Amino acid sequence: MSNSTKLQFANSVRRYALATASVTALLTSAPLALADDAAAKDPELEEVVVTGSRVVRDGYDAPTPVNVLGADEIKAAAAPNIADFVNTLPSVAGSATAANSAGSLSNGQAGISALNLRALGTGRTLVLFDGQRSVVSAATGQVDTNTFPQALISRVEVVTGGASSAYGSDAVGGVVNFILDKDYTGVKATAEYGETTYGDNENWKFNLTAGAKFAGGRGHVLFSGERVRQDGVHYYSRDWNKSGYFGVRNPDTSAGAPWFIVSKNVGISAYTPGGLITNTALKGTYFGVGGAVNQLNYGAVTGQWMIGGDWKYSSSGMNGTNSLAPDEERDSLFGRVSYELTDHLSVFGQASYAKYSGLSYYINPTQTGIVIQADNAYLPASVKAQMTTLGLKTFTMGTSNADMPASGSNNERETWRYVAGINGDFEAFGLAVDWDGYYQHGKTETLELETPTWNTARLTLATDAVVNPANGQIVCRSTLTNPTNGCVPLNRFGVGVASQAALNYVLGTPWRTQEFKQDVAAVNFRTNSIEGWAGPISLAVGAEYRKESMDGYVPTEYQASGWKYGNYKVTKGDLNVKEAYVEVLIPLLKGLDLNSAGRYTDYSTSGGVKTWKIGLTYSPIDDITFRASRSRDIRAANMSELYDSGTARSNSVNINGASVAFVQNLQGNPAAAPEVADGYGVGIVVQPRFLPGFAASVDYYDIKVDGVISFVTAQQTADYCTINKIAAYCNNMIYSGGVLQTINLYYANLNKMIARGLDVEASYRVNLADLYEPLAGDLALRLQATHYIENVTDDGVTAINLAGANTSSTPDWVYRFSASYKLDDWKFDLTARGVSDGVVSNAYTQCLSACPASVSPYFTINDNHVDGALTWDLAVNKSFEINNMDLETYFSIKNLFNSEPVLVANPANLGAENTVGYLQTNRTLYDVMGRTFRFGVRMEF
Repeated sequence: MSNSTKLQFANSVRRYALATASVTALLTSAPLALADDAAAKDPELEEVVVTGSRVVRDGYDAPTPVNVLGADEIKAAAAPNIADFVNTLPSVAGSATAANSAGSLSNGQAGISALNLRALGTGRTLVLFDGQRSVVSAATGQVDTNTFPQALISRVEVVTGGASSAYGSDAVGGVVNFILDKDYTGVKATAEYGETTYGDNENWKFNLTAGAKFAGGRGHVLFSGERVRQDGVHYYSRDWNKSGYFGVRNPDTSAGAPWFIVSKNVGISAYTPGGLITNTALKGTYFGVGGAVNQLNYGAVTGQWMIGGDWKYSSSGMNGTNSLAPDEERDSLFGRVSYELTDHLSVFGQASYAKYSGLSYYINPTQTGIVIQADNAYLPASVKAQMTTLGLKTFTMGTSNADMPASGSNNERETWRYVAGINGDFEAFGLAVDWDGYYQHGKTETLELETPTWNTARLTLATDAVVNPANGQIVCRSTLTNPTNGCVPLNRFGVGVASQAALNYVLGTPWRTQEFKQDVAAVNFRTNSIEGWAGPISLAVGAEYRKESMDGYVPTEYQASGWKYGNYKVTKGDLNVKEAYVEVLIPLLKGLDLNSAGRYTDYSTSGGVKTWKIGLTYSPIDDITFRASRSRDIRAANMSELYDSGTARSNSVNINGASVAFVQNLQGNPAAAPEVADGYGVGIVVQPRFLPGFAASVDYYDIKVDGVISFVTAQQTADYCTINKIAAYCNNMIYSGGVLQTINLYYANLNKMIARGLDVEASYRVNLADLYEPLAGDLALRLQATHYIENVTDDGVTAINLAGANTSSTPDWVYRFSASYKLDDWKFDLTARGVSDGVVSNAYTQCLSACPASVSPYFTINDNHVDGALTWDLAVNKSFEINNMDLETYFSIKNLFNSEPVLVANPANLGAENTVGYLQTNRTLYDVMGRTFRFGVRMEF
């Protein structure tokens, strides 16, 4: 290819990149400036493949929106990791982060950052690294984006729409592609520190990146290393979380009263930190510090809850036990070597390693219904005397176990990824063809380690403490008949009374190791030179083979279901996928283009499926583009959904107003069929020539997923059985002696999921001197908003719209506005992030009196309103040069005005044991850490 031809092709690619960015109204300074500069400085600019499509050609406007987050935006955000920045996009809703996954004790997901487009679930968002798949971090199929080399990400492309036909399974909600800066040359480093305005959550980040050419420019080598450390915030709650704000069953059960009541000063009536007697004439007696005997002042009791009274004390053992932020240690290394064998053929090899370790606490484990014998050796004398007077042989007790550590996870993960690839170009049959292929082997090894949690059998034995008549020592009753059983008696009556020896006996640290492997081989061919009647036709074809497997190990003592948490079982399985695709772009008329794709995928677990898409773009004039798309997408079951062997965990559900403990047993289903999604999208893009630098777009989407792979939750199972009287769900609730023991949950193809919404974007970029000569500097304004109209999962019994419910991740509106001003070496960025007002649930009816009858899940409530919020961020950057070294210092403030999160009542979860310890807000929508400062310096040689 001659230099003039290369330059012509580079300009064509540049125009394509600019057109695609314009279509999505993302005219931000970074991507456009980079594209212009690259074309001007490097006549051998490589081909740019935008994630929205595998075909590339001049002047094509993508039929599905593609959000491009450029390097300048990423830098300005100064987020601890790129995923946190991506999560600020309104179309990204309900993502898993290291901060909000603390409760994932038994499935190994704690600490994973996994993206969620359209709130369709992280498993329905395909995450790519430089267009390639990456090995999963958990059996649930999630890819931890923190395993990617953060310092080498040049941009992030987000396709908010079905893309299975172009990229394969899991792209129901869309694709997020982290693009690698493969051609970086030089040396750069970053040092960064952050903490909150409260002086906690201290964190550090250091990275070093280097790239160089060799062999006369035919070869290129790249290296990057990063270290991240974060101090978590545990056993502590901000003041805004201390008002006892909950939604609970109304104590007033008279006709016409609301079923649920939202109130402050709500606490627990079923237990206290050191133990509370819950029956007999001694009901309300509780044990305080050192075993002191007190009487609880009950408020208005409703099941395990009460309003008023000693609500603050009864809940004190739980408040703040869910970590505000986890401890984190992350280390990563990345290396890449590429070489041009000829002018038309290049090869590359790359390897990466990422290690994560993190600690987060879920909850202080509670226990109710503990039977205490009258001859218990640790009973305070006054209580023992009362039992003798009243003729009581036993009583029951509830406790939040203040003497025991909170339950949580201390996980470790190591991920290795190796890629070898080849790419080139050739001419055949008069066509210029570009092609590439790669092979990837990835492996993730995990250590899923619980923090100390109790063994139920040992706890029962240790609680039943008596005086040995032979020597007057306190022993376990079981030791009298079995002297070698090793039981150590445990004092359960008070705070600060348990011996370390007894705790060592009842507590254990269940653990499991898992290994996930992924092998991928893929090849792709593209051409833009097929002559058509209205212009060149672009064609892409390719094929891919993928094999995934998982295995693990669990010590025998932790495979039983006798532990409070971490009742692991070995889960193993494998699958392979063979697929091929074709995508074509055909100019039909001037300004009218057709983009179509089809893919055939053959799963070893469920057989063959077909996916496809059809997209149209029409530009009657240069100022306006109309676009529409229709797609068929699929998602096959992941290895957890197929093979989970029944990981058990202790939990609680609400039955008739009372919290009932049980063991939750979730099992896989090898017969789970792939989900099938039908997606529609229409939109309009405006780029008026009379207002240069301005663009706006509005896009409507409608996605329906049939055969959703999921499970009916434990609380739903209890409601459907006890309230709706559905026998099939009653069969999943296993009782023994009238006491609930287990609720079996199964992955299955539920009815359907529906997501409908509207994306609105607008941007304006201008040099202020063009508006008014005395002014100076570049100004870039950008607005992004998503209106969630409908988000429904139909499980066959109910279909509740979660859109507009601020207890979910899809309020009516989520919006983000940013203003960037650059003057010489200074850059200022101001960002506003907001959510609209919403409701607790669209299934609830708000009323104070004369309320209609409630039938699960359609309840009445006294206050169904949840406030919205607006949060501001500020960043300041200063660039300068010292001794031929480019330096950039930056300072950012997240949550500039230290806005407190909105309190969110969620009575649907009032039976879960984590309710008190969890933050009474929605941490996916509202900022819980408060004002956060970050300082850093970037250096480049």
